[in-house]
Amino acid sequence: MALKRLVQVATAAFVLAAAVPASAQQVLKVGSTPTGVPFTFLDTKTNSIQGIMVDLITEIGKDAGFKVQIEPMQFSTLIASLTSNKIDIISAAMFVTPARKEVIDFSEPFYSYGEGLLVPKSDSKTYTRQDDLKGEVVGAQVGTAFVDALKKSGLFSEVKAYDTIPDILRDVNAGRLKAGFADYPILAYNLKQGGFPEARIVESYKPATIGSVGIGVRKGDTELLAKINASLAKLKANGTVEKILDKWGLKVQGT
Repeated sequence: MALKRLVQVATAAFVLAAAVPASAQQVLKVGSTPTGVPFTFLDTKTNSIQGIMVDLITEIGKDAGFKVQIEPMQFSTLIASLTSNKIDIISAAMFVTPARKEVIDFSEPFYSYGEGLLVPKSDSKTYTRQDDLKGEVVGAQVGTAFVDALKKSGLFSEVKAYDTIPDILRDVNAGRLKAGFADYPILAYNLKQGGFPEARIVESYKPATIGSVGIGVRKGDTELLAKINASLAKLKANGTVEKILDKWGLKVQGT
C-alpha cells in the first residue's frame, strides 16, 4: 500500500513538472555594466540596468525561450564571472577579440565601431591619428581592447587605466587628462547629455581599433550559443534590432 502511494506521489510530481513550460523553468543570469550608455547603464529611476544590450538579450530570450536576470558588474569582471559560473551570458559593449575567444565563445556580431578620441574643449587641435598625441598621457577603460592597444603602441608616456568611461570623461572635462580613448557611441551619448561641457570628441580622428560587439557565453555551451544566434538572425531580419538601435540613437549598419 505504501509502495503504491509512493508511486502515485512520484507520478503526480512528474506530471506537474511536465506541465510547467520550459521557458518558465530557465532563468539565465546576464552580466551587464552600469556605465556603458547607450549600450548598458544604471537607470537611477528604476535602479535597474537598461540600454541596447539589455533590450537585445531580453528580446533574444523571449524568442529562444528563456528569461533573463540582469546582474550589474564592472566591465573588467565580466569574463571572470562567466567562466566561474556566476553568470550565464555577457551582454555588454564587449568586442569580439582573438584573446577573448580563447576564453569564451561569442555570438555572431551585433554592431561594429571604433574608439573615439576625447580632449578638453580648450584643445582645438585637429587630431587624425594616435601618432598626433605621441609622448602624451592618455586614458582608457581597464579591460577593454583599447587600453591594451594603446599600451602596445608604445606611443604614449603613460596610459592611465580607468574603471569606467565617466571617470575618463570627468578627468578630461576637468583638464586633468590630455586625452581619453573609449567606445565612440558611449562617448557621444554621454556628451549629448550635457554633463561634460568642457570636453569634446575629435570628429577628425580615425579609429585605430575597430571591433564588433557580440554576446558572450561559456566555452562549450553550444546549445545556448545556437539558440542566441538563431534568435539574433531572426531579430535582424524582422526589424527588431533596427528598432532597438533607433530607440537609443544608433543606426543599423550595412555590414
